[in-house]
Amino acid sequence: MSMEKNPHNKNLLVELFVEELPPKALNKLGEAFSSVLFESLKAQGLTLDNATVTAFATPRRLAAHVMYVKDKADDKQISQKLMPASVGLDTNGKATPALIKKLQSLGTDESAISQLKNDNNTLFLDVLQAGVTLPDGLQKAVDEALAKLPIPKVMTYQLQDGWTSVNFVRPAHGLVAMHGSSTLDISVLGLKSGNTTQGHRFEAKNDVITLSHADSYEKQLLEEGAVIASFAARKAEIAKQLNSAAQNASTGLNTGLKPIDDDALLDEVTALVERPNVLLGQFEKEFLEVPQECLILTMKANQKYFPLLDANNNLTNKFLIVSNISPADPSAVIQGNERVVRPRLADAKFFFDQDRKKTLESRIAGLDKVVYHNKLGSQGERAKHVQSIAHSIGGAIGGINLAENASKAALLAKADLVTDMVGEFPELQGIMGRYYAQHEGLDDDVAYAIEDHYKPRFAGDELPRNQVGISVALADKLETLVGLFSIGEKPTGDKDPFALRRHALGAIRILIERDLPLELDSLLLGTMQFFNFDQEQQKSTIASLSEFIYDRLAGSLREQGFSALEIDAVVSQRPQRLSEVLKRLTAVSSFASLLEAPALAAANKRVGNILKKADGAVGADVKSSLLTEPAEIALNSALSKVKPEADKLFESGDYTASLQALAALKAPVDDFFDNVMVNADDVDLKNNRLALLNQLHQTMNRVADLSKLAS
Repeated sequence: MSMEKNPHNKNLLVELFVEELPPKALNKLGEAFSSVLFESLKAQGLTLDNATVTAFATPRRLAAHVMYVKDKADDKQISQKLMPASVGLDTNGKATPALIKKLQSLGTDESAISQLKNDNNTLFLDVLQAGVTLPDGLQKAVDEALAKLPIPKVMTYQLQDGWTSVNFVRPAHGLVAMHGSSTLDISVLGLKSGNTTQGHRFEAKNDVITLSHADSYEKQLLEEGAVIASFAARKAEIAKQLNSAAQNASTGLNTGLKPIDDDALLDEVTALVERPNVLLGQFEKEFLEVPQECLILTMKANQKYFPLLDANNNLTNKFLIVSNISPADPSAVIQGNERVVRPRLADAKFFFDQDRKKTLESRIAGLDKVVYHNKLGSQGERAKHVQSIAHSIGGAIGGINLAENASKAALLAKADLVTDMVGEFPELQGIMGRYYAQHEGLDDDVAYAIEDHYKPRFAGDELPRNQVGISVALADKLETLVGLFSIGEKPTGDKDPFALRRHALGAIRILIERDLPLELDSLLLGTMQFFNFDQEQQKSTIASLSEFIYDRLAGSLREQGFSALEIDAVVSQRPQRLSEVLKRLTAVSSFASLLEAPALAAANKRVGNILKKADGAVGADVKSSLLTEPAEIALNSALSKVKPEADKLFESGDYTASLQALAALKAPVDDFFDNVMVNADDVDLKNNRLALLNQLHQTMNRVADLSKLAS
């Protein structure tokens, strides 16, 4: 960080020194503190155009370094609104006492009357507004930065006077505010600013670090305080040490070792240490008999360790510890961590051994005691619903064998919820069910379906790996959606406590990416029959849920980069087979590139509007004997040729060619609207022409609503 030579435009440092901040929120807190502070200074005119900000965040501090900060904002001319002219000036145009008083409050007198502007009977005066000084502007900026911090939970604590209480994420103990080498006078949270801070809790060279300059902050903290102040630099250092330690541990039979890839864990550990020191620990190999997911989870979640994997991604009995201290002899630290992890691993082994003494099937009855929702019953009832739905889906996409396997997997899919292991680690639901199913000798298709039926669990997650898993996963998601929608538990705004948006997107992905020949309304109706609701409730549930799913579909397609107009053209038709949506979108995109497309889309929109305004139902049977105008005869003739061809291509699934066949209709359609009066006085002629347009409308809109493409 270079020092600014201009004595009025120096670099600025602000640091708030606190007790240990919540690790999962630290990076966001640091970024928010620095960005809001910077934007406030900029808005007040206290920064140069090339000013930049650097954020710092450690477990015990939030700080921001801003380059090129003025000691005072520039003065500027502003147009000051005074009062209505009728109030400020008398009939002779002279100042009234009210105007004189107002002018005096602005530091001037009657001599300024000649400078007044009268705009729409309102008096204005151009005045020079003094720029804010840095101490005042910084006070405002820091107050704003603290007020806007995304604090997960505020705590209340007393200041040293024993009377005053303040609210903040953690008790604050120090405040630094420096402009170059000068200290600025501000105060927050009962603290007055200075130029001193503290370093590492155990390893700092000096208990108190006196900062010589705003630009020396990062260097002094590192050299005197044993602290890497930058979150990003600390994270990079940890990643470097983890990889280096993994390479050093790669000896003998264990070659190519690597730390588990987990950016969230890396962020959390970065927020727990001020100067990292990565150490290698190990545990007894007998624990590796436990599924590695269990061991990895307990090491990551409870101890914040990085398990080491071999070249085949199998867990080894070694792990990496990110320590906050660097003793000359680290053996005591390593042994202490090894002692701590053993009971955790022993618990996992005990749960695994105990759980395998009972079959999954024997646990199904226990699901009746697990409440799913007070209006929808237990997990046991739900398992029976999902079993029936999965059987139906399996039969539809793969026949009786798939149906039977899907039924078995669905019935067992939730059984691991009542195991000791999942009770301790809910994140392992499904995964443990698969292990226990394999231990019992069940088919892999069934075992993997038990694990996979939760997939996709998040955006970008993989789909179930086999057809049994596909059947159960789709059934599980449909049962969840139908059940919760039927009792009014719909997502609202940004609230979605049951993750119904995720369930809907999962069902959509399965139907589309696995190209399943299933119709949405049939699936919803088939799912609804397992709930004890009257016909009216069933109807309203299916209608609202269908709308929700199509809305999720449209949103997903927009995120994938498809044109909003083309998406609307396809999705507004409510295609029952979602597996056809991408083919229809491709067809619409191809059609939209035709020269004839704009005119046909506009004509289609016009036809739709005419049909909407027609009195009564409009037929589609055209009587040739009632066609009198050459243009309507030509359109009917063209339609009689194009319709069979377009319909045939549509039925064969060639949507692109079906739409492109419509190009031949452009000329006769244009000619029809130029020369034919649809709403003729003769009722028979009028109805016949409406029928012709209805037939045209149906032909054009089988793949998509082309009117949506009209500008």
